[in-house]
Amino acid sequence: MSIRFEDLRLAPELMKAINDAGFEHPTPIQEHAIPLLLQGSDLIGQAQTGTGKTAAFALSILQSLVPERKIQALILVPTRELALQVVAEFRELGKYCPHRVLAVYGGEDIQRQIGPLRDGVDIVVATPGRIMDHLERRTIKLDHVKMVVLDEADRMLDMGFIDDVKDILKHTPKNKQTALFSATMPSTIIDLARTNMVQPEVVKTSEDKTTAENIRQHYVAVDGKDKLAAICTILSERKPSLTIIFARTKRGADNLHFALRDKGFDNVCLHGDLTQSRRERSMDAFRSGHKAILVATDIAARGLDVDDIELVVNYNLPDEPEVYVHRIGRTARAGKKGDAISFITNVMEKRELMQMVTRSQSTIEELVLKIDPEFRKFTPRQHHGEEGDRLERHGGHGGSRGGPSGHSRGYRGSSGGGYGGGRSGGRPSYGAPRSHGGTSHGGGRPGFRRTGFGHGQSTR
Repeated sequence: MSIRFEDLRLAPELMKAINDAGFEHPTPIQEHAIPLLLQGSDLIGQAQTGTGKTAAFALSILQSLVPERKIQALILVPTRELALQVVAEFRELGKYCPHRVLAVYGGEDIQRQIGPLRDGVDIVVATPGRIMDHLERRTIKLDHVKMVVLDEADRMLDMGFIDDVKDILKHTPKNKQTALFSATMPSTIIDLARTNMVQPEVVKTSEDKTTAENIRQHYVAVDGKDKLAAICTILSERKPSLTIIFARTKRGADNLHFALRDKGFDNVCLHGDLTQSRRERSMDAFRSGHKAILVATDIAARGLDVDDIELVVNYNLPDEPEVYVHRIGRTARAGKKGDAISFITNVMEKRELMQMVTRSQSTIEELVLKIDPEFRKFTPRQHHGEEGDRLERHGGHGGSRGGPSGHSRGYRGSSGGGYGGGRSGGRPSYGAPRSHGGTSHGGGRPGFRRTGFGHGQSTR
């Protein structure tokens, strides 16, 4: 029988906030990590986003620290969005506690952070780059830190922050408590833990190969020029409550954002080139349901804490199997079911998708889509203000540029612009009048269920 939060012997102020939120039973990571953290152990927690790990370390920190208006807890996270989400959870769980918590991240005027730091805070949630800025300016002191949390450590490694993390840790006391949370454990992260932790306890609630048992996965084989019409058909027919559509590049996300809007699908966009205020407005509109469609780059693949996402679409496939897992993991949260649809435009993309599905220990079926011909019609450009004018000057809604030489993935737009992007850099494109049977598509690989692809069925 699962334990209750009361069994963890948390402070009355924390229990009151937990009860307000309607939580009764801790998740597995909370059940195992909280007692270890409260007893002062260093901890390695291997858990995916959405398993409750933020509350595990937040409750432990709020329980352990006596407010002194000095930085006693430092939580390092890979992105600004995750920093804001972690701070929001601290404030919700600690609303009856006197602790002061501050988000410190890039993209915001550093002077707005210096004031609160000077006034005194107990808990800082920060991105590594901005902490380095403060250390160089000597506007932050870490010599009173009692606990450091490295959240989504593998993502910080992927984003090139690992050297900054090592430098930041050198500015903290040697006798601090350290907790590291990561979905995967590459050798660099293991070395980081070995160097900076003392006999850490290990809590593992997920495998490296994440299962996606609550996610119904499908792929749509479509010619590149029909991708926009295909996504419009899916959105029109399904009318999902909340949808994330992943693009590969920032410009590709912008192009798709405006193209969908021209087709009548109100949406918001999220990528690294947007101002912080616009990113926050986009996320607020999406979380509230005011805008039901979010077009994003992989900045949203991790740390996006929205429980009611019904559909994830890979408009462009990611480069890595791990990213695919985290993208589709934005749906089917909190025990719910969800759908993930991936577009493929050529043989290589199908092979890559196969590898990703196999890595996620799941199955995928083809979705034979009959595209609504109305969405193939040209839509005149509408005025989008300054950013729309900028895109117009750069060639309208043409497909975003491809990857490295010889690996364009079918993203390169045709010379005439257009919304959907043209054929894929010399690779055979689906929809062409040629056979796709046999083993050239990886038929018969484990975990892949064929449902008619390559046997004369059409997406049109």
